[in-house]
Amino acid sequence: MPMQLDDAQATSLKLLVVLSKANKAITDQAVKDVREYGLSPSEFMILEVLYTKGKIPMQQIGEKILITSGSITYNIDKLEKKNLLRRVPSNEDRRVIYAEITEAGNELFNRIFPEHAAKIHSLMKAVSQDEQQEAIVLLKKLGKQAKES
Repeated sequence: MPMQLDDAQATSLKLLVVLSKANKAITDQAVKDVREYGLSPSEFMILEVLYTKGKIPMQQIGEKILITSGSITYNIDKLEKKNLLRRVPSNEDRRVIYAEITEAGNELFNRIFPEHAAKIHSLMKAVSQDEQQEAIVLLKKLGKQAKES
């Protein structure tokens, strides 16, 4: 005989399932969009960080997009071969190598980022902007609680 859950537990489990399915559906579409530009999701995220933040130390990129240092190096190598970014040694500390978006990388991102932003916006249009703001607050609250548990 299956164990009985109380209403609060059942609702929490249902929220996890719905949240997971929504995340997968949206992420799958976002990844499909990024791949149409000839980039992997990791390559896109690295370029986005450099596009918005400018030149930053390579070791800080992983902290901003939550991928491993080995994966960062691999993807930076690929982006460098595509002439979309370059490594720049630090003048102050020889141990530090910066990643910097190239002119070609800027041109690519100037072209694709507005299209990508429009695609993401279209994926979110099922809920109003106010509902999106409310979801942001609620999901941050859930994430914070999960980290503290």
